[in-house]
Amino acid sequence: MSDASLDERVSGYLVSRHRLGQVEVQVLSGDASTRRYFRVVGPEGNAVLALYPEPFDPEELPFVLVARLMAAWGLPLPAILDTDGTRGILLLEDLGDVMLQDALTASPSRTAEYYRRAMDQIGQLQREAGRGPAEAPCFQIAFDADKLEWELQYFLKHFVEGHRGTDVTVDDRVALGKDFRALAEEIASWPRVLCHRDYHSRNLMVNRDELYWVDFQDARMGPATYDLASLLRDSYVELDEAFIAEAAESFRARVLPSEPRDVFARRFDLMCVQRNLKALGTFGYMDVVRGSRVYLQYVPRTLAHARRNLALRPELADLRRRLARYIPELA
Repeated sequence: MSDASLDERVSGYLVSRHRLGQVEVQVLSGDASTRRYFRVVGPEGNAVLALYPEPFDPEELPFVLVARLMAAWGLPLPAILDTDGTRGILLLEDLGDVMLQDALTASPSRTAEYYRRAMDQIGQLQREAGRGPAEAPCFQIAFDADKLEWELQYFLKHFVEGHRGTDVTVDDRVALGKDFRALAEEIASWPRVLCHRDYHSRNLMVNRDELYWVDFQDARMGPATYDLASLLRDSYVELDEAFIAEAAESFRARVLPSEPRDVFARRFDLMCVQRNLKALGTFGYMDVVRGSRVYLQYVPRTLAHARRNLALRPELADLRRRLARYIPELA
């Protein structure tokens, strides 16, 4: 990217650091957020520049606050190299372009190894965060019943009605609202731990043969199965059902050994339903509201996850039946 075509905030930042004309700036593909990303390539090495839509105070930015905590707990994060809050810029360690999603395709024989590492890191987060500091902002927000229900209504609005273009009847809307509330209240009643919040194969980077976390700034309190559900019922990779069952039980045995198997299995299944319906809502939103169709390729797998977990639990039969009226793949 030429200096003349740079965003004025990016060029202003480079001028202030005496680097304009000394480095090459490459546009990176973004995520589902409003942030934009650039790779800064220079003689001293590469870095990733995150450009936020608005200025921020680095001492209040969730990414910075959560990164400080997690780094202190020994979790694998990109280092923060520089901040320019006035211009809305973070300069981060460059972890490369290989997501876990890519590494699994390139080296399928290492799947079990990668997932054991990823699950061990969830356990490390839960163990270390259990020691505090409880006053940190991420400990003050949670997946409570209202948040979980809102996410399910988000799915109804942006996927069922928005992306699929269906009209939900008044009676079904009321019934689904009750089903959503009941599911949200049960999940919210379980013991809470600190969660990454979006822990899947596109937010785990493989660099120097190690797994690193990205997109962790929305960390909050939630069920111990939340990150596990995101990882094992991932929209972006296909995992064998036997592998998922074995991995989930391995996690329970190592991280939650006091939780009975049947209790854990049920909580895992219900959490997977909520997570996958929320993911479908995000995909629908990105398509209809943001005009990005890149995530639509992952809809069939996510629907298959949702159907499988809905079918596993008889108490969700009514919810599955009502949703299947509008989404035949769930029947």
